[in-house]
Amino acid sequence: MSNKPFVYQDPFPLKKDDTEYYLLSSDYVSVSEFAGQEVLKVEPQALTLLAQHAFHDASFMLRPAHQQQVADILSDPEASENDKYVALQFLRNSEIAAKGILPTCQDTGTAIITGKKGQRVWTGGGDEAALAQGVYNTYIQDNLRYSQNAALDMYKEVNTGTNLPAQIDLYATDGEEYKFLCIAKGGGSANKTYLYQETKALITPAKLKDYLVEKMRTLGTAACPPYHIAFVIGGTSAESTLKTVKLASTHYYDGLPTEGNEHGQAFRDVQLEQELLLAAQELGLGAQFGGKYFAHDIRVVRLPRPRRLLPDWDGRLLLRRSQH
Repeated sequence: MSNKPFVYQDPFPLKKDDTEYYLLSSDYVSVSEFAGQEVLKVEPQALTLLAQHAFHDASFMLRPAHQQQVADILSDPEASENDKYVALQFLRNSEIAAKGILPTCQDTGTAIITGKKGQRVWTGGGDEAALAQGVYNTYIQDNLRYSQNAALDMYKEVNTGTNLPAQIDLYATDGEEYKFLCIAKGGGSANKTYLYQETKALITPAKLKDYLVEKMRTLGTAACPPYHIAFVIGGTSAESTLKTVKLASTHYYDGLPTEGNEHGQAFRDVQLEQELLLAAQELGLGAQFGGKYFAHDIRVVRLPRPRRLLPDWDGRLLLRRSQH
C-alpha cells in the first residue's frame, strides 16, 4: 500500500491560447444566470454557423504561419530547385483556393470536430446534430468532394453524398467557454499514421532518435510534403495515444510544458523535435522530388505509460486545418 497523498494532475496542462480568432457573429449567444452563476446560452444555430464556416475556411484557406513556412523555402539557399518549385506551386494553389471556388486539395477530407464544453454552457442538447448540420451545409454548398461511404451490408457500400457522418467528440470541462478544433482529415494523412508497440529498451538517447528517423522515412513522399509530423511516445492506451498524435500534429499541444513531473503530465521534447527536423532535412527526400524540405516542423510529445507497454504513434497532418 502507498501513503502518497492524492494530487490531481491535468494530463495536458496548456499555456494560454494565443490563437487569433475573428468574430463570426454575435447572434445566437447570450448570458443568463442560474443558481447565482452566469451561464452562457448557445443556440443550435450558433453551432451550425460555426461548423459551416470552420470547414469552409479549412478547405479554402491556410494559416499565415503555415504560408510563411512555405514562402521561406523560396529564399533558403539550401533548398533544392525541386523544393522551390513545389513551394511556388503551393503558393499559387493557395491563391486560387482563397477565392472560395476551388479548394486547396481535391481530397477535402473527413470532417472531425473536437469540442470542449464548459460546465456553465447551456445549449439545450442536440449539439452533435447542430454541428453536423454545419458540416453538411459546407460540403453541399461548396465545391467539395464527398469522401464518406456508408456500408449497406458487409460488402456493399454507397457514397453518402453529403460527406457525413462527421466525427464529433465532445468533452465536458470547467468554465463558461465552448471551444472547438475542426479538422478536415484527408485520406493521405489518415493512412500515414502508424502504431508501434515497443518496450522500455527503446527509450535511450542512443536508440530512440535513429528509430524515429527510420519511421519518418517510411512516410515517403506520396502524400505531398513538406509535412507537419508528430511523434507521441507513451500513452495510457493505444486510443489515447492516437488522439494525442492527431492533436499534436495540428499544433494544438504546442503550449504543453517542456518537462515532465512525477504526476504524469504530458510534455514536449523541443530538443528532440529540432534534432528530428534536421534529420528530416538530411534524408534527401525533400518536397516530393528530392531536397531539404521533407517536413515543415516536427512535434514530439511524451506521455505516461503502463509499465509493460510503450505505444509509439507516428503521424502526419495534411495542411488543411481550422481552429474556432
